[in-house]
Amino acid sequence: MRKNWTGYLFISPWLTGFFLFTAIPFLVSVYLSFTRYDVVSAPVWVGLANYRKLLFGDPLFWTALRITFEYALIAVPAGILTGVGLAILLNLDLRGISVYRTIFYLPSIIPIVATSVVFVWILNPQIGLVNAVLRLFHIVGPAWLMDTKWAFWSLVLMSLWSVGGSMIIYLAGLKDIPAALYEAAIIDGAGPWQRTRHITLPMLTPVIFFNLIMGVIGAFQYFTQPYIMTNGGPEDSTQFYALYLFNRAWRYLDMGYASAMAWILFLVVMFFTVLIFRTHARWVHYGQ
Repeated sequence: MRKNWTGYLFISPWLTGFFLFTAIPFLVSVYLSFTRYDVVSAPVWVGLANYRKLLFGDPLFWTALRITFEYALIAVPAGILTGVGLAILLNLDLRGISVYRTIFYLPSIIPIVATSVVFVWILNPQIGLVNAVLRLFHIVGPAWLMDTKWAFWSLVLMSLWSVGGSMIIYLAGLKDIPAALYEAAIIDGAGPWQRTRHITLPMLTPVIFFNLIMGVIGAFQYFTQPYIMTNGGPEDSTQFYALYLFNRAWRYLDMGYASAMAWILFLVVMFFTVLIFRTHARWVHYGQ
């Protein structure tokens, strides 16, 4: 028993921070979601009014939810496919392969704010690098972040810039696959595609499952890039859910409304997380 208290004493700084900055705000937000609260004055109980307004009287709420869902539906699978593809290529036994691994991993450790600012310049329609390269081939590039048709897709493409973080995890998963499986497959006459399809991908599914869960959670909380690069524009084409929540909380000081939005987001993320967990037994293989 004495050892237990010693352990609690050592982790007490973390426990204090957890209760003060996570657990207590988490519970307080439940109460605030049923109030009208502007930070300056005391909360006023309004019952389900915030939720009724969100679901039945706020078109921008549904727009933000749709845009975020579309982003998760497109960016998360694209990130998984790109990450797995790069990991397989960088798993080859070639001279200088460690240099290539470092090059592809580096973008993932660059601060998101710095990356966003750089991409604002890269995607600038007049002086940006992308359109400058396109002009070399006599192609007139779009306005990218300033065009309602391209702004969303610009952010999707940008999300692949930091795929190196998940690539490293996939690479670690590839290293964990027993070499004997490949040796047996080669003896049986399996080609590279057959080995990839029947050995590499099935054995990599636990890692894919982990990155899928983390990717979905991250996609529904996508905030920094649209906040810096587009601020929800043009014409709300990049008004992601987390960005709209931030604006309601800190631009309009509507904390009660923002708390209700946060809890709806929590339920949406929980729904998709549980849904993925319910289906993982059909396609995730843990056997060696």
